[in-house]
Amino acid sequence: MRAPPRDPRLLVVALGGQALREPAGTAAGAGWLGALPPALAPLGELLGLGYRLVITHGHGPGGPGGELGAPDRATPRRAPLPLAVATAGTQGVIGYAIQQVLAGECRARRLAAAPVALVTRVLVDAEDPAFARPARPVGPFYPAAQARALRRAHGWTLVQAGRRGWRRVVATPRPVRVLEAELVGRLLAGGAVPIACGGGGAPVVETADGYAGVEAVVEKDFASEVLATALGADRLVFLTDVERAAVNFGTPQQLAIERLTAREGRALLGAGEFPPASMGPKIEAGLCFVEAGGREAIVSTPERLRAALEGDAGTRIVP
Repeated sequence: MRAPPRDPRLLVVALGGQALREPAGTAAGAGWLGALPPALAPLGELLGLGYRLVITHGHGPGGPGGELGAPDRATPRRAPLPLAVATAGTQGVIGYAIQQVLAGECRARRLAAAPVALVTRVLVDAEDPAFARPARPVGPFYPAAQARALRRAHGWTLVQAGRRGWRRVVATPRPVRVLEAELVGRLLAGGAVPIACGGGGAPVVETADGYAGVEAVVEKDFASEVLATALGADRLVFLTDVERAAVNFGTPQQLAIERLTAREGRALLGAGEFPPASMGPKIEAGLCFVEAGGREAIVSTPERLRAALEGDAGTRIVP
């Protein structure tokens, strides 16, 4: 799919953990569902201002293979759902919830925009070196004896996670292409608000018989960048629980970043300023986006989204 000309009103918005974490004061039992209305209200505001949106999201509670994707503990005789299938399930559950809440926002604002969630496949390279270095934790913690039995029965890689026990780790290959990107573009053209690449998308590899799911997890932020570039989005927005990225994070020398050029960002990544388990993927995906021709990538919170688009909040990653 050839990327169309950049559309200044088209944003790809990646919802991070902030959007799926129960906020303080939420009614008992509401869980992550209670976090969606305040996180999505700013998106309804943007739709009312004439922006066109594509929404992506993470795995939600428990992470990949967790509460939403594969709730049952594995046993030596029974493996959980394949990870590609579990991710498809996550897309259905969280995508439906986002669709419902955002549709309510659109109705309240009398907007014609129609949110629609779809299961998205993301192509990865079967020869990606990440498959030889599984490192992404998935699923629950297991005691040592059960971990050994699971390793023998299923061929899993498990690592010790402190006193909590042992946990399975899987590969995190880079996304090559979002297979449904063209369909997302058609939905956009028809007035929809597509919800895609949930959990990074269901990872697949190309075979002689078509596309086959693999035991891996695709980083949501990288999948969001690949989709945003394919669609010709003007800006890529990462919504998380901090208003700005920072250097020297968690130290007395912590300094928030307002603007980050591609050269500066690459240097700070190389210096280890952005950990791979938190801000690193957002910064690196944002750099890839602007290096591919995007105007800017933004890191901010849902509450400060509009201010960030106006240049008054967030971290802006620019060419």
